[in-house]
Amino acid sequence: MLDEKTWYRSKTIWGGVVALGAALAGMFGVRIDAATGGDLAAAIPDAIAALGAVVAILGRLAADRRIA
Repeated sequence: MLDEKTWYRSKTIWGGVVALGAALAGMFGVRIDAATGGDLAAAIPDAIAALGAVVAILGRLAADRRIA
């Protein structure tokens, strides 16, 4: 593996986060099946990228100085 990526772009990391969340939810009686967990793990990086784009746009709109 020569290519690098940041940790938050890793589907493996998000799969682990979703698995942990599903396990914790199961402790409180909420059940998440494997298909839903896989869908969540695939969707989270895209949702975070979209949120980052919104924050960047709002930051530019709120800025009081021009980009040079």
